[in-house]
Amino acid sequence: MKKLTKLKNPSLEHTLTATLLGQAIKARRTQSGLRLEDAAALCGVAKQTFMKIEHGHPTSQLQSILQICSALGIKIYIAPWHNDEETTDDWK
Repeated sequence: MKKLTKLKNPSLEHTLTATLLGQAIKARRTQSGLRLEDAAALCGVAKQTFMKIEHGHPTSQLQSILQICSALGIKIYIAPWHNDEETTDDWK
């Protein structure tokens, strides 16, 4: 059986992207000693889906990503924003 290499945590100081999230998931999986097949089974997703998410495939299903993060103990937060009239609104 192929030896599992534990990856270091990626830098999480950047804006969240599919690639960064995939790197974080892969690091957590390898640090937990889980093979891809085992992690996919634990998370209840197909191995192919898990692999696409780890590689930052941009069309991965959000529900699958959230399911994997939850099962591996990865927490995703939305940072609060200010909603006052003086704040510049990039959406206008």
